[in-house]
Amino acid sequence: MLAERLPGLLPDLGDHESMEVTAIHSLCGLPASAVQLLRRPPFENPHHSATAAAIIGGGSGLPRPGAASRAHRGVLFLDEAPEYERRVLDALRQPLESGELVIHRAAGTAAYPARFQLVLAANPCPCGKASGKGLDCTCTPVMRRRYLARMSGPLLDRVDIQLQVERVSLAEFGQAGGEEDTATVARRVREARERQAERLRCFGLETNSQVPGRILRGDLRLIPAATRILDQALERGVLTARGYDRVLRLAWTLADLGRRDLPDANDIGQALGLRQAAAAVA
Repeated sequence: MLAERLPGLLPDLGDHESMEVTAIHSLCGLPASAVQLLRRPPFENPHHSATAAAIIGGGSGLPRPGAASRAHRGVLFLDEAPEYERRVLDALRQPLESGELVIHRAAGTAAYPARFQLVLAANPCPCGKASGKGLDCTCTPVMRRRYLARMSGPLLDRVDIQLQVERVSLAEFGQAGGEEDTATVARRVREARERQAERLRCFGLETNSQVPGRILRGDLRLIPAATRILDQALERGVLTARGYDRVLRLAWTLADLGRRDLPDANDIGQALGLRQAAAAVA
């Protein structure tokens, strides 16, 4: 439910982005007007039985775009992620880094854009009852580890936010009020995107996710007091070099959402905590 509502929080696509998305969907043979550009971020939710060709792209002759490219500038949601074939999940590692999918076939090579937000959902164990105290869970520790190990470490290293979602209690389920509506959150996201675009214009970039490490640790380098906890995590081996940069990008996003010019130590700590929350529980 949360993943399906994520596209509603994203701003409308710009002219260049709309042309990219519309072109990809027209290649897939999906309904797309020749006059009206697609202005809303796409949402793709393939079934866990989908093949690598369906996710990455393929087909006879020149390869056609898959779900990952159809989700370009939008959201790719993989529900029950451990149920996907491991090679299908690992095939997403390249586009998560480069924002592009290059498919080689005997008939030729095709390159399609694939800059999407990946959302993975997984049960805590095969039976799905290990959340909370897990008293009703019938899975052994080996079964749990084997189940979650289907998502490889290199893939999870590219997932910036990892959260353990607890079961909703009856009291919480019946309680109403205090929630923010989609329009309110979407407005805050749009303002944060505008701050990013203004800051990154001189680098030819638009969003924090596009900022390479050389800029994060160069022109946008933060003071040592702010990154101390991050430096310590890298030194202890808790964090990879890729994870270091990804935590910095998330910290900049948290600062943008909070209307702050620079991330502080609290933003860094929160970004690191969001990345390690699920691992700590596991």
